[in-house]
Amino acid sequence: MAAKTRNDPPRSGETVALSRTEERDVEKLSPPRAAVVFETIRREGQTELERAVFSLFASGLAAGLSMGMSLAGVGLISALLPAASWVPLATSAGYTLGFMIVVLGRQQLFTENTLTAVLPLLNNPDKLMTLRRVGKVWAVVLFANLLGATIFAYAAAHTPIFSPAVRAAFEQVGREAAAPAFGTIVVRGIVAGWLIALMVWLLPGADAMRLFVILIITYIVGLGSFSHIIAGSIEVLYVVATGGISWLQYLGGYLLPVFIGNVIGGVSLVAVLNYGQVVSD
Repeated sequence: MAAKTRNDPPRSGETVALSRTEERDVEKLSPPRAAVVFETIRREGQTELERAVFSLFASGLAAGLSMGMSLAGVGLISALLPAASWVPLATSAGYTLGFMIVVLGRQQLFTENTLTAVLPLLNNPDKLMTLRRVGKVWAVVLFANLLGATIFAYAAAHTPIFSPAVRAAFEQVGREAAAPAFGTIVVRGIVAGWLIALMVWLLPGADAMRLFVILIITYIVGLGSFSHIIAGSIEVLYVVATGGISWLQYLGGYLLPVFIGNVIGGVSLVAVLNYGQVVSD
């Protein structure tokens, strides 16, 4: 059979005729189908559901500690800048640091698990067993993340790692994170959960642009002061460590509403909607 050339007439629906080599180029340059992205993330989620508890815990603890770099990045930049309306444009760049370490380092972060661990649940006929596994992953990863966050916050508050100016910036950031009302934190948490889960959805097709996807989306999360359960907890826990607010205020006034918001954003707006898109196809 003769190879197709560009001199051949175009097939039905084509504007121009392409050679076999050019057809392969089209396939190579075409973005992956939504079903391919879905299946990539679903398989990753299935792997997470099958991991041992200690493996999840160790990875989650590492992620909680690494997310402290977001607070460090914001504080270090803020301490060097004058008080001005444009300062958040610069400090939000520091906010991306923890996410970059966690995502590229393949560490377990709770807001990523709201997407990856849920996709196998939506697609599995044995939903009760899978639901138990999702609950295990969520509980272990969230506990480990928050433990790492607490360790970092208390170390930052009670050791000379950071200068007084940087610690003062930490205090201000933490108080601003804890200040909004319950409902406001829920709504901001929905946006943060949606953006972080959306980032996970975008990464399989990003290839060499993975770093830029992480930086751009997490920069917007920081710039918009959208509430993230781990990054924000480190900020608020710093104020708890310095005695500025109580543990009860943190648990009821920040952790609970941001948990609700992040889960709604990650599960409802990304996992369920994208699952519906793939099922429809």
